[in-house]
Amino acid sequence: MPFEYVSIDEAIARRGLRMVVVGSVPSPWGEAAKGIFHIKGIDWVAVRLVYDSEPLRAWAGQRSGPVAIYDDERPRPGWAEILLLAERLAPTPSLLPQDAGERALAFGLAHEICGEDGLGWARRLQLIHAGLQNAGGFAPRVATYLAKKYGYSPETGSAAGGRVTALLGMLAARLKAQRAAGSRFYVGNALSMVDIYSATFMALLSPLPQAQCAMDAGSRAAMETLDAATEAALDPMLLEHRDMMYSERLESPLSL
Repeated sequence: MPFEYVSIDEAIARRGLRMVVVGSVPSPWGEAAKGIFHIKGIDWVAVRLVYDSEPLRAWAGQRSGPVAIYDDERPRPGWAEILLLAERLAPTPSLLPQDAGERALAFGLAHEICGEDGLGWARRLQLIHAGLQNAGGFAPRVATYLAKKYGYSPETGSAAGGRVTALLGMLAARLKAQRAAGSRFYVGNALSMVDIYSATFMALLSPLPQAQCAMDAGSRAAMETLDAATEAALDPMLLEHRDMMYSERLESPLSL
């Protein structure tokens, strides 16, 4: 579903669904929300995050993205909050399994990708740690800013790689088990939000080619920083699943 970028003032003045997004890089939380809106056919407009904009901070309640705001309702910054808002606005097609057990499984897998201490969180700490050690990852200035924002310490940075490899292994094992059972998807035999999250969060390890994801060389090099253990854990099946999702379900090229 196409969307447009509008100014901060226009976004604040509008009704309907608006979302603050991080610009210029494929931030996986934001790209996942875009994918959810696209699959559900929800009309919305985007406003790029401007860190020093006080009107934007006052409206969205924070200096980060994504933050979804519908009409005069409270801002929704969390991945689960944005998903549930989208489910309410467009119940069909649902991205939540109807079976209670499968729904619980889907939320558990989604948390391990999107939530605190999940794949995205740990990978971000890993790239901060690399940047502060002059070993690739985020540029030192960016790494220093993110370190303060996300509670980095040398201990958490050192531990982040192990968490990333464990989660990549779990996700790859899940896909392999599903394929053996005759499914291309993470839960049951149908698309769920887990498939969207997995596909978009691969950007933190292996961004889409430049033709599909136009980004500056420095940001791409940072996200492609892989130590030997992480590279070994990045199973080709995870990238095959990503490519299937962007070929069949998600918008491409990305609009950053």
